[in-house]
Amino acid sequence: MAKKPNILFFGIDSLRRDRMSLYGYDRLTTPHIDKYVEGGTVFTQCISPSIPTTSGYGSMFTGRDCFGTNIVALRHKGEYAPGVPTLAEILGKEGYNTTCVGFKGNAASRGFNNYLEFEGWGSYASGRSHKAENLNAVAVPELHRLASEDKPFFLFLRHMDPHAPYLPPAPYERMFYAGDEYDKNNRSLDATYAFKPFCDFFYSWFPPGCTDAEYIKAQYDGEIAYMDACIQTLLTELATLGLEKDTLVVFTSDHGETLDLHDCHFDHHGLYECTLGVPLAFRLPGAVPQGKRIDDIVQIKDVTPTVLDILSIGGGGLEFEGRSLLGRMNGDRFQQEPEMYITECTWMRKHGWRTPHYKLIRALEPDFHSKPPVELYDLVADPDELCDIAPDNPAIVDVLTARMEAHIKKREAETGRQNPMYTNLNWHGIEGKGPFASSEEAYNTLHIGDVEAARRLQALLAEKERAEKEEKSNG
Repeated sequence: MAKKPNILFFGIDSLRRDRMSLYGYDRLTTPHIDKYVEGGTVFTQCISPSIPTTSGYGSMFTGRDCFGTNIVALRHKGEYAPGVPTLAEILGKEGYNTTCVGFKGNAASRGFNNYLEFEGWGSYASGRSHKAENLNAVAVPELHRLASEDKPFFLFLRHMDPHAPYLPPAPYERMFYAGDEYDKNNRSLDATYAFKPFCDFFYSWFPPGCTDAEYIKAQYDGEIAYMDACIQTLLTELATLGLEKDTLVVFTSDHGETLDLHDCHFDHHGLYECTLGVPLAFRLPGAVPQGKRIDDIVQIKDVTPTVLDILSIGGGGLEFEGRSLLGRMNGDRFQQEPEMYITECTWMRKHGWRTPHYKLIRALEPDFHSKPPVELYDLVADPDELCDIAPDNPAIVDVLTARMEAHIKKREAETGRQNPMYTNLNWHGIEGKGPFASSEEAYNTLHIGDVEAARRLQALLAEKERAEKEEKSNG
């Protein structure tokens, strides 16, 4: 029996689809990925409806929605819902060697034979962060090890480059920015620095004295371009080993990134399109059609069924909420799933209902941005979601709410469990706290960052300002 195809799976954390040149971004951020997936199929409207990391990867790895996984929170405790296998577990039973790089200990990453870690964070004090090179230093030897064995392999790589902190090394930190990030007349980061829950984190990696939000966004783009170059190293190695024709390569992400939109301050919370939209591409010569771009709406839950179908591996009686996209790649008719339930339990607990025309967002408890409890956006007239039309459209709100609640009841009946959005009351990780009673309480309770590091950097900034004043007075 011929050996089944290998899988090289790029599950890139926080990769915002519309910041990739693959999807028409005017900055050339992903030239190597762009070229590589010309040999495969790209989906232009993939949605990850349950953010952030744990729930996004959970759906990706199981082919289930959040009711099926029972996972909606970043800080999920416990396992998947009973009887839900992961892609790694399914492939392990099919004789695959399975290795996960960069995702050890998360509830979503269960089932790999081998876990390898790398340094995927950083701070301003420690210098520019070589996240993707650190990953390659681990992944390339592992690729060689897996290639030397008789079994097919599943190598999953969780790149962290687009995830904050954005600290790409030279020359990528200036690739998309030629301005003055210290311009004192630029006030575009004032609101970011004033946001108490996150400001200490930002002080730990923003250059001290940085005033320009465009500089920070250029660092995000630089991270993507740097990662793209390092990914090319892995793709070249795959070809050098003679495995390119025998390996399914997948590119996707758990969620996008807000950058400075919607007051969410360089993170990935908020049920907005910048966070829900993710890339999705497949390549395997002879199995995946070449040069195709498909505009149908698909979801991250479709990834596992598609991978198994491409590999000609049956589900063994398993049921998925997602569907294989292989038939659609080959030109078959495909019934889209245009309406979907959307959830988040990151820094806010909200859910909603998304259609191709409208998006409804309903808060399950007060959020730390003091946003209204109900938001409604016209995705056709206002694709950037800048105008909340809920106050003027109560009838639309009622219709979408009814559709959302009917879906919740249906899925609760099918799974025999209550909606996990209603049961994960410690989503914020604060034991015994329960839901927030007010936005003020949420604002004063939630926090990320190293206060001491922030103080040291603030002291460094104060010293810099004193030196500048002294130089000016002596000049």
